[in-house]
Amino acid sequence: MHVRDAVIVEAVRTPIGKRNGSLSGIHAVDLSALVLNELMSRTGVDPAIVDDVMWGCVTQLGDQSSNVARFATLAAGWPESVPAVTINRACGSGQQAIESAAHAVMSGRYDIAVAGGVETMSRVPLGAGRATGFPYGQTVLDRYDTDKLDQGMGAELIAQKWGLSRYALDEFASRSHQLAADAIDRGAFDAQLVGVHVGEADLDVDEGLRRGTSPEKLAKLKPSFQDDGVIHAGNASQISDGASAVLITTPEKAAELGLTPIVRLHSGSVVGADPVMMLTAPIPATEKVLARAGLRIDDIGAIEINEAFAPVPLAWQIEIGADPDRVNPLGGAIAVGHPLGATGAILTTKLVHHMRDQGIKYGLQTICEGGGTANATIYELVE
Repeated sequence: MHVRDAVIVEAVRTPIGKRNGSLSGIHAVDLSALVLNELMSRTGVDPAIVDDVMWGCVTQLGDQSSNVARFATLAAGWPESVPAVTINRACGSGQQAIESAAHAVMSGRYDIAVAGGVETMSRVPLGAGRATGFPYGQTVLDRYDTDKLDQGMGAELIAQKWGLSRYALDEFASRSHQLAADAIDRGAFDAQLVGVHVGEADLDVDEGLRRGTSPEKLAKLKPSFQDDGVIHAGNASQISDGASAVLITTPEKAAELGLTPIVRLHSGSVVGADPVMMLTAPIPATEKVLARAGLRIDDIGAIEINEAFAPVPLAWQIEIGADPDRVNPLGGAIAVGHPLGATGAILTTKLVHHMRDQGIKYGLQTICEGGGTANATIYELVE
């Protein structure tokens, strides 16, 4: 069977809103509808010809329950004939949505797919789903001889295993803010953002940035997960609101529609790892995708690894041997936030625009996920 190429022709995102900030008054389906319609507006594609919408969302409760993807398309005013599905692979949901849409296009099942994600963490709090029951089951806890699976403690375990000091983590966190500030100031995000102007909401730039963050300022914050720990609010991702969307098709269909591909989805992988340490799977996911692609890490010109907690990218960097200057060159979730289901698509949007702006041939994205899994994707610039 002939496997077709899948390309991204456009990628957009909202600014990332801080918890209880500018986007907190907007329902998840309305925030999603905003990026869905921006995507159609920029591409000139009639939504009636979209084969499916694949949408990441993690806490599918309350505002985000009942297949948020479907109601996002209806809120956008799209034809009722357009189907949609909501995907949950924890923090990698938006990235998995892109992968799944690409798989469908590559197989020939779909010609045009929209992928992305949303999370309004101000309105549907982190952990709200777990509060209603016993999420892991006793059998799993018994298997790992633990009474809970906790991402924060996983981050502490990573810091211990790789010998990462509090200062090193705070230095990385400060770098994230500085790079994000530099990117904002030079307009690096302008072409990918759709400003949010709904009711009293008015947001044109990522809201969580704290300029002037330094290790010395972060040293004043108390550890979050253990008294003598190194993880705190300042070197972990921010709780946030946001949405992002990308359009995926074939090069042939893009030409037919008069669209110019930005990147080709070159290779992908997804792996599982230790669910107790939980956040190390980007390491084997990256190794797997590089092997599958026939590339070395030095071939990758830009990397987006989600900054769930500072030890995640730092341990990954040590194991993979990546050039630090190529890692999260525009800052990351520590600086601007991590709206769970949207983050995978937000990282893709940032990465592919950066690749096009800088003429970078290969970009890699990877993200740690609750439960100890990770996705990794390599994009290739379409010349």
